[in-house]
Amino acid sequence: MELHSAGENALILYLGDTASAEVSARVQAAAQAVEHVLGADLVDLVPSYASLLIIYDPLRTDHLAVSHKVRECVATLDAVAAGEGKLVVLPVYYDPEAGADLASLAENAGLGIEQVIALHSDCEYRVYAIGFAPGFAYLGEVDARIAAPRLATPRQKVPRGAVAIADRQTAVYPAVSPGGWNLIGRCPTRMFDPSAEPTMPVSVGDRVRFEPVSRARFLELGGEL
Repeated sequence: MELHSAGENALILYLGDTASAEVSARVQAAAQAVEHVLGADLVDLVPSYASLLIIYDPLRTDHLAVSHKVRECVATLDAVAAGEGKLVVLPVYYDPEAGADLASLAENAGLGIEQVIALHSDCEYRVYAIGFAPGFAYLGEVDARIAAPRLATPRQKVPRGAVAIADRQTAVYPAVSPGGWNLIGRCPTRMFDPSAEPTMPVSVGDRVRFEPVSRARFLELGGEL
C-alpha cells in the first residue's frame, strides 16, 4: 500500500500493481473504509483498477489528518468484508448486424461466431473502473481465446450500446463516440442516464454477466440498430 499527495486537497492510495479481482476487491474495501472514517470531511472518492483517489474538504481538515486516518483504516483492511458487489445482467444482441467486428474477431481467433458468443457470455466480469466517458465501465477479464487488440484505426463513430472487446477487457459504449475497440454486439440497457437514480446501472466492484437475446427481444427492450 502506498499513499501519495495528488493535489492540495487530494490523496491517491495505491493498493496493487495490476488489475485483478483481488486488487479490485481491495480497492472497493478501501473505498468503504475511507468513506466511513472521513465522513463529512470527504468530498469524493474515485476508484480505479488498483488505486483510490481521495478528495477531501480543505476547509474541514488537512493533508496530515487525512493521511493519518487513511493509513490507520487501511492497515486492517479486509477485502472480503467489501463483498462481491451486486450482479448486473445485461442483454446483448450478438450478430454481425449489431457488431461489425464479430465475424473478423471469430475468424482471427479460429472460432465460429457462436463460439465467440458463448465464450463472451459465459463469463462473469468485474467492474474494474469507470472512465473515458460517464458510464463506460471497464470489465475484466475476457477469455484469452477471444481477446483482441484495439483496432489500428479507431472508428470516428461507435453507436451507443455497442458491446466491445479490447485485449482482455470488455465494455458497453454508453453514448455515441469515437472508439477503437472490437464491436461484437449491441446492448439496449442505458449505461448512463443523467435523469435516472442511480445514473449508472453498475459501480466499481460490481459483477456483470451478458445474456444473449434475439433481435426481436433487443428491439423490444428499446435497442436501436
